[in-house]
Amino acid sequence: MAVAEESHFGRAAARLGMAQPPLSQRIQRLEKELGVRLFERTSRQVAITEAGTLLLAEARELLARSESFRAAARRIRAGETGLLRAALAPDISGETVAALLADFRRRRAGLELELHELSTAEQLAGFAAHELDVGLIHHPCDVTGLELGPVLRRDLGVLLPRGAAQAELDEVPLASLTGYDLVLFPRAGAPAVYDDLLTACARGGYTPAAVRHGQGASFVRGLVLSSGAVALGPRDTQLAAPADGDLVWRPLAGAPLAWRHSVAWPRGRGDAAVAAFADAATHALRTAAGARSEEPARPLHLRPASEFWL
Repeated sequence: MAVAEESHFGRAAARLGMAQPPLSQRIQRLEKELGVRLFERTSRQVAITEAGTLLLAEARELLARSESFRAAARRIRAGETGLLRAALAPDISGETVAALLADFRRRRAGLELELHELSTAEQLAGFAAHELDVGLIHHPCDVTGLELGPVLRRDLGVLLPRGAAQAELDEVPLASLTGYDLVLFPRAGAPAVYDDLLTACARGGYTPAAVRHGQGASFVRGLVLSSGAVALGPRDTQLAAPADGDLVWRPLAGAPLAWRHSVAWPRGRGDAAVAAFADAATHALRTAAGARSEEPARPLHLRPASEFWL
């Protein structure tokens, strides 16, 4: 294009910021590759051939498409467009999810967000299989190979039948729950969190008579209402404000138990889109879920068991 428009190798080379001999060699290679002569050369001027004239429009279109391709790549790199595969833990409330999505759309309106509800174990498997770009995980877990955002803490309370004696208290001591079964999420979803929660309950004087497993809010409420059980969860979960009014949520005395979260993504694969999701998730947890900052998480295999505290 430059040679055709300048009709002079020297001026075209100066316009392209290169020496004249390499430009002449490139034109010769292009002519050989295409099998047509693009320019007639004399000692004084360069004239485009008929074949060159016919191909010039195609060349301009190719260069325009090339710039469009590069611009699209720049937008993807900047997190302005593309697809982000993200996940949240099942215990995140609807209000928190809505706040996260609204904040993320404000930060990255042109980016498509594919959001999944996955347990921590499922998210870790997704990272390993390169099927997930970013997620909100529970600690403790093995974070080897991951980068983490701030660790946020959500204090847990207890869901009780309204007629239980502990429902009359402003804060419920763990030890007072002795005799109740405990409704807990399935262990496979976050084994280390599950085990540490039961250990922390025992340290606080509460060893459940039995552990029942449930995850959906309606199912868990049904177990608490009908089977002499209690459930643990933060204030912002659906469990904390059941619509039927037969259950109440109370904070635990001394706040001995908590969910601990952070946004995680594969090491070295964070970009502007991941950063936008991390910022939106952290902001939503703080504002909609009442989470507060805690010390940064470290890889599980580097932490002694005595350091884990839910």
